[in-house]
Amino acid sequence: MAGSLLITNGTVITWEHESELIEKGAVYVEDGRIVEVGAASEIESRYQADERIDARGQLIMPGNICAHTHFYGAFARGMAIPGPAPKDFPEILERLWWPLDQALHEEDVRYSTLVCLVDAIKHGTTTLIDHHASPNALAGSLDVIANAVDEAGLRAVLCYEVTDRYGPESARASIEENVRFLKAAKERPNIAATFGLHASLTVSDETLAACVEAAEGLETGFHIHVAEHEADEYDSLNKSGMRVVDRLEKAGILGERTIVAHCVHTDVREIEILRDTRTWVTHQPRSNMNNAVGAADIEGMLRMGIPVCLGNDGFSNNMWAEWKTAYLLHKVWHRDPRRANGMDIVRMAIHNNAALASTFFPETPPGLLISGSAADIILVDYHPTTPLTAGNLPWHIIFGFEASMVTTTIAAGRVLMKDRELLTLDEAEITARSRELASATWERYNAIAGKLV
Repeated sequence: MAGSLLITNGTVITWEHESELIEKGAVYVEDGRIVEVGAASEIESRYQADERIDARGQLIMPGNICAHTHFYGAFARGMAIPGPAPKDFPEILERLWWPLDQALHEEDVRYSTLVCLVDAIKHGTTTLIDHHASPNALAGSLDVIANAVDEAGLRAVLCYEVTDRYGPESARASIEENVRFLKAAKERPNIAATFGLHASLTVSDETLAACVEAAEGLETGFHIHVAEHEADEYDSLNKSGMRVVDRLEKAGILGERTIVAHCVHTDVREIEILRDTRTWVTHQPRSNMNNAVGAADIEGMLRMGIPVCLGNDGFSNNMWAEWKTAYLLHKVWHRDPRRANGMDIVRMAIHNNAALASTFFPETPPGLLISGSAADIILVDYHPTTPLTAGNLPWHIIFGFEASMVTTTIAAGRVLMKDRELLTLDEAEITARSRELASATWERYNAIAGKLV
């Protein structure tokens, strides 16, 4: 466990009350938890620390949180899909992601995770909720990921996607991996678990029922993709006569511990069901744009009281890029510059993400710089040329922040990067080994995907 740490001489952004700023502020940390935040003159007079960091006028902020990601997709960067370009999202799944997950070996799982964790530390993202698939390296894969997360020093929530794509034996093994890891994660302070499902369109009623039965007594919800494309809705209607959210509600999947990703094509009644079941929704605007699936009604869902969070779906862990994309996407989608107010983005990326993460880490809740919270802290070298206030902070982030401005990343009171130098991971080794592994992965991928053209 980390000792004590005192960070001084910076502007503290607590996010406790909207966009609260404390100029000439300080943060005192003990054993991975924030003890006190306030004026530097007061904090320094009260506490001595094992380690001190001079922020040198930088912003002192909570680490970013990603509410939905896929570490296993890291090796897809730059990879060509054989044949003509996919015409829609179902083809992207069938010709890119499903052959890729089949091509992964255990070492690929480890290094694709490490690649994403290096990226997260450098971008100041300290908590990540991952959704994993590697059917040919399935058993124990969540331990492989968790070990990498612990090595990096970050915080993560993990699950394995259950699907019927690879037959009943693989589906059963996926259920077993979730159950095993839900129990094992209780012994890891910075790791939590949930129960993964791919999507309604690849899961039968029998498999849904088996997942619900297996999850009984484990105090867990589920993590599943919902209505990312119209195909998910039409498949559910054909299977069950119900739309996706109705089908999942009937099966017992929804609830206050469940995360549903995307919800681009949910209708009004489905949104009401999500609200009534207190289910969490995650929004991934960069992915939605890339897959050309449309834009979720995030404003409508927020207005209905649904806790909409912000993820990246496997894009870079620069969550400020996700902020910017969410802010811009809904303006162009609606052809209305008044849509997706900056405070809507803050509500998703800060307050709802923090609330979601806190359900998994209730003893040391991440996401805010307040007494009792996790000491997940970043320093941002941003010196605005215009006034910075609590009222305009969201727009400074959207229009002024860049990923390169993160200089120091701390998680659970442990310094993971200081003055842009990684302290827990060897980026050069990870890059070199990943390049070797990715080449072999691409060969296996092409052998699988080439048969589909």
